[in-house]
Amino acid sequence: MILKIVQEKGPIIGEDIADILGVVRSTLRPDFAFLTKSGFLEARPRVGYYFTGKKLYSIVIEAVKKLKVKDWQAVPVVVGEEATVYEAIVNLFHNDVGTLYIVSEGGILEGVVSRKDLLKNVLGQANIQKIPVNIIMTRMPNVVTINADDSLWSAAKKLVEHEIDSLPVVQPVFHNEREGLEVIGRITKTTITTAFVQIGQNKSEQQEKE
Repeated sequence: MILKIVQEKGPIIGEDIADILGVVRSTLRPDFAFLTKSGFLEARPRVGYYFTGKKLYSIVIEAVKKLKVKDWQAVPVVVGEEATVYEAIVNLFHNDVGTLYIVSEGGILEGVVSRKDLLKNVLGQANIQKIPVNIIMTRMPNVVTINADDSLWSAAKKLVEHEIDSLPVVQPVFHNEREGLEVIGRITKTTITTAFVQIGQNKSEQQEKE
């Protein structure tokens, strides 16, 4: 009701809104605080409240865009490029992940291998205890990556656009006179889902407190 009144009559002072609703100004103080903090309303001294024009979805998007990859990234699961397909499968299921990052000396990203890649080789009845995992991996520079200072929104966008389940979080390094990308974390679809759930939970708790 407050939003509707402000949209129709704004800018309007709090006392006038309270009169329309038939309550005292102090009763609406928590509501005004929540609506201004959430970005739906803005207040100007001696002018009153006015509607910002923001919708609920835009408020949520702004909240997500403020989240940084570095605050949500998990420990990466990596295997050396000399590992066999069999060893990769063992690592994948032991760590309960959908993607492994293949690295060379110094933790430099060389490629990625997914459950689907490994399943194809198992079904192909190949000798998985002898085939190096680097034979079947997707190689750099065809690996989609994300940086720690990027937003979680950017990570989610890449996951959707490229139809992948995981992103290696990387940082530029110089190792043995060679430039490369060091794997320092991972972001998955589960990460994004967890972030959304936490945002919703925090918003609910904030409303209860106010």
